[in-house]
Amino acid sequence: MADQLAKGEEFEKKAEKKLNGWGLFGSKYEDAADLFDKAANSYKLAKSWDKAGSTYIKLASCYLKVESKHEAAQAYTDAANAYKKTSIKEAISCMEQAVNLFCDIGRLSMAARYLKEIAELYESDQNIELAIGYFEKAADFFQNEEVTTSANQCKQKVAQFAAQLEQYEKAIKIYEEIARHSLKSNLLKYGVKGHLLNAGLCQLCKGDIVAITKALEEYQDLDPTFSGTRECRLLADIASAIDEEDVTKFTDVVKEFDSMTPLDPWKTTLLLRVKEKLKAKEMEEDDLT
Repeated sequence: MADQLAKGEEFEKKAEKKLNGWGLFGSKYEDAADLFDKAANSYKLAKSWDKAGSTYIKLASCYLKVESKHEAAQAYTDAANAYKKTSIKEAISCMEQAVNLFCDIGRLSMAARYLKEIAELYESDQNIELAIGYFEKAADFFQNEEVTTSANQCKQKVAQFAAQLEQYEKAIKIYEEIARHSLKSNLLKYGVKGHLLNAGLCQLCKGDIVAITKALEEYQDLDPTFSGTRECRLLADIASAIDEEDVTKFTDVVKEFDSMTPLDPWKTTLLLRVKEKLKAKEMEEDDLT
């Protein structure tokens, strides 16, 4: 480790010397870039992530001096990967630089990929609002490049987080849009009932029984096979429990579904919100009688 660290420092010194010395404009930066690259690799082997990150940034600067934007973007992503180990903030900053460069050279699918990575870093840092913004950007880029699967993954993340933040209308719109789009593809058709279930759960969280009933009718019109699914029955039975203000019925319905198809934490969270509202309503009724 110490050996690699020393090697890295030696390469970095040589690179700095190249930059500060006399030389033909292009070759000076290319020679320095080669040395910075070696230095960064040595730092990585030494697990000196901050040094690796800062050296990759120097490498990117060298590439920019000679208009090698693709290589510069790659160096920024290498810097970001090193910084991921120590500083999410620095990692994101480097990835944003990479995204800008990939956009400059028309590598939009690469830009999309790193926008998604930025979103995931914000997600890991529990910064949901910023994660949403970057997942939305990534989805747009993927959509423009017709990378539908990745676009849908990003959109689903947006919907998931929107629902967490109680932005149910936004989430519903996304899930319904994905469901509609998926019906056009034989590969994606199987996922439609899941998207409609998610949209329906968001409808339930809004607590408007008329809107829920209307949505269920629309979902069955959209996908005639949906009416025969357990997902549709779950939504209909919960809607009925809400209408009847029957917490016990709600609990039984959810328990039965969960025993066959285990509910993930996101769905469980939404269903708990519905249950709390239902309980509150039931208590109100009890207070009035």
